Amino acid sequence: MILTQQSAPVAIALKRAGAEGVFAGYASVFGVTDAQGDRVAPGAFRRSLERWRGLGQMPPFLWQHDMAEPIGRFDLVAEDERGLRVEGRLALETVRGREAQALMRLGAVNGLSIGYSTVAARIDGDGARLLTGLDLHEISLVTLPANEAARIAWVKAARPDETGLNAAIIANLRRAADALAPGKDLA
Repeated sequence: MILTQQSAPVAIALKRAGAEGVFAGYASVFGVTDAQGDRVAPGAFRRSLERWRGLGQMPPFLWQHDMAEPIGRFDLVAEDERGLRVEGRLALETVRGREAQALMRLGAVNGLSIGYSTVAARIDGDGARLLTGLDLHEISLVTLPANEAARIAWVKAARPDETGLNAAIIANLRRAADALAPGKDLA
């Protein structure tokens, strides 16, 4: 498995090695004041995540907040001490999923952003709006996240020998080696 690092290292314990297109990161990082002057407090997603679990679903994973552009799904969306941690997989059977993977692997697009409604907030001592309760609607892969720390931490890429072309080349080389092995009749 090849992991392509996308941002500063993030301590994420993975439960399993996944298939190509699997990714992990943080959709929101607590205590960071974003470009709109908002800061998410620990626990802000608790009730919303309980509601999603009660429905047996995960929030949609979208391209640039476009509801018509789902690009994959989440296997995990959970709060930890750092923020809203996500693990998921891209829909590589779709054009947009393959494009997203290519851009993520390059690090060209590695931001994550949340679509939400504010349930509870207050103005913090420094003037930032402290979000203490949020209703999470969706999570998107974006070019420019409002919360600069909300990023894809890694995305799994195929090993060169896992691609169809390389597998065909290797198979042809093996056949050629077998044909040229000592004791084989070359006639």
